[in-house]
Amino acid sequence: MYLKVKLPWNVIIAPENLDIKGLLLQRAILLKVLEEFASRRAHKDLGYHIAVTTLESIGDGKVRQHTGEVMFPVVFSAITFNIFRGEVLEGQVHKVFKHGVFLRCGPMEHIYLSCTKMPGYRYVPGENPEFINEKSPPVGKDDMVRFMVMGTKWLEADREFQALASLEGDFLGPLPRP
Repeated sequence: MYLKVKLPWNVIIAPENLDIKGLLLQRAILLKVLEEFASRRAHKDLGYHIAVTTLESIGDGKVRQHTGEVMFPVVFSAITFNIFRGEVLEGQVHKVFKHGVFLRCGPMEHIYLSCTKMPGYRYVPGENPEFINEKSPPVGKDDMVRFMVMGTKWLEADREFQALASLEGDFLGPLPRP
């Protein structure tokens, strides 16, 4: 689920942000790391970027010939969020369709739970559609569901993950409504 990782990164600083004293330079490097980390959103192997925790080291800068920019190798620690096959998680239903529901879990918004993976549930259409089961609470919009991850897929173009979920297993299914 949440991972703490150390990442090497190259940060490019414009000449106007260079400072002899070094304090403003450190600040510029840190701001650039935070900006680039947030803009990349996710990584195929590490999952979604959540937060930078510490800036471990800043290497010696190398001046780029024609632009005057300086490239600094940095190493920092960060928190990421990734899901794995077989992992049991809790998510919130945000879309209900005849053939299944979409769940949200942390930064992931595309977790599909097919009606074929909800044993004993049947679809009930209406203004507030939901899946009902005689032995368990219903599964409808905004309900919390404990599910098992069946598989994940990385979409490079969108820089996000998709996942398939299942309620087949012990202690899986909707959580009681408050």
